[in-house]
Amino acid sequence: MADEKNLVLGESPELGEIIIAPEVIEVIIGIAASKVDGVYGMRGSLASNVTELLGKAAHGKGVYLKNDEDGLKVDIYSYFDYGTSVPKVAMAMQERVKQQVLFMTDLALSEVNIHVVGVVAEKLEQPTLEELFNDEEENNE
Repeated sequence: MADEKNLVLGESPELGEIIIAPEVIEVIIGIAASKVDGVYGMRGSLASNVTELLGKAAHGKGVYLKNDEDGLKVDIYSYFDYGTSVPKVAMAMQERVKQQVLFMTDLALSEVNIHVVGVVAEKLEQPTLEELFNDEEENNE
């Protein structure tokens, strides 16, 4: 018998049960959400950030799944690229997440809530010392 946290996808008397852990669905959602154009990254916890520093990817970070009587609900916390349309990117995330979860697990999500926790500006390339000092030497001559 499955734990109460695990989700039963299918049951057949001849073959048995198909059980999926919520962490697997969180990973599917995290990967699908981070692949949308305009998403910089997902908000993580200290544990997931340490995991990434050690060289392993934490694909489920920023994703919180809740199963109640209304169905499966997910909250996604993410950072967006500066200059993108927040409503368009958020709606694209909702659609992509719903499609991927339905395709991979045959489960329909009742809610996909997007929480934008920050906007990240693109990094400007810093000039090197050589570039800075060569310009000054040419002006001095």
